[in-house]
Amino acid sequence: MKNTPKAKYVFFFIGDGMGFAHVALTEAYLATEHGNVPGSDPLCFTQFPVMGMATTYSYSNMITCSSAAATALATGHKTRNNIVGMGPDSTDLRQFTYFLHDAGVKIGIMTTVTIDHATPAGFYAHSADRDGYYDIAMQLPKSGFDFFGGGGFDGVNSKKIPNAKHNIYDNVAKCGYTVAYGVDDYKSKKAAGAKKMILFQADTSRVNDILPYVMERRPQDLTLKQVVASAIDFLYKPNDKGFFMMCEGGKIDWAAHDNDMAGVITETIDMDEAIKVAFEFYKKHPKETLIIVTADHETGGLTLGRTKGYTFDLSGVDVTLKKVQKEKITVDNYLKQEPVDSLSKAANIGWTTSSHTGGAVPVFAVGACSQMFSGRQNNTDLPKKIYRAMGFGELKN
Repeated sequence: MKNTPKAKYVFFFIGDGMGFAHVALTEAYLATEHGNVPGSDPLCFTQFPVMGMATTYSYSNMITCSSAAATALATGHKTRNNIVGMGPDSTDLRQFTYFLHDAGVKIGIMTTVTIDHATPAGFYAHSADRDGYYDIAMQLPKSGFDFFGGGGFDGVNSKKIPNAKHNIYDNVAKCGYTVAYGVDDYKSKKAAGAKKMILFQADTSRVNDILPYVMERRPQDLTLKQVVASAIDFLYKPNDKGFFMMCEGGKIDWAAHDNDMAGVITETIDMDEAIKVAFEFYKKHPKETLIIVTADHETGGLTLGRTKGYTFDLSGVDVTLKKVQKEKITVDNYLKQEPVDSLSKAANIGWTTSSHTGGAVPVFAVGACSQMFSGRQNNTDLPKKIYRAMGFGELKN
């Protein structure tokens, strides 16, 4: 039907490792900060009108790894753990981002961890080994996608490849990409006519690291919020065929692997700040914009409650945050100095594992065709629904 709304601009946010409990923990922290105890103060994305859930098992395991989950979210197919962009038999699958790009849709891929890590790689690369960062990094510019941003190339650290850094950056330039170091450099290079952009940190000594944790961030450090804003600025053109962005809050997962309660909270809030940027764009283009927020899996087996009783207390979280920020130490150093579980015990917050779990994850959506994402679904359904929402029919891979 001619009047059926179509999503021309799509934001796909993936909170890596972010289960229902991670969201609830963060909202309970916000309520504590605002003096609303007991209570739960909402994040931006939890106020979206559509909510659902997605199952996460992989082809080979009831508990997925990030690369198998990313492959499901990018291709609509399950695969074995530790595989990126390939089927269980290691044959290439074509990500829906390529179909969109072929149709003239601009593509942006961004993350708070390295850009060749499992989740972003799932949307552009093919590898039988998710840890093959050099090979994955070499595939990135060959995608031809329009914008990449966040942490740099982990593949430059490959000890098996002579001149790995030189090879990767030469390949980037050869494929027509401009690398910008920080937002100011991005603005300058965009004004100079850059056609394809990669946005990394301004501090070139740290450019191939992950973006710093919120707890150790310096004023000059690049943030996911800034990357998303820059991507909108670079990709949006009123008369073109639209854009699709995959935006990963990758360090929610890393904090949860460490059972770092404070890190989970701050990184979830940080992704929400980036989502607010997308939501402001949605408010200007409500009939053409779709925002989906989900996760690839849950990490840590997080529980709000640990022992007998009916309470948990997050009032001590700020003490931890201030200690890290005041002493200007890194998160890793802090976790070595202070038993990470001490804060969780004091707060009566529980963890069952330092790895992933097999539970379903939340799905939140707002905008054009957002009702498609309500209810129970498989993670493989999400790319198929996005593809249909953008008006391209059935995803055939």
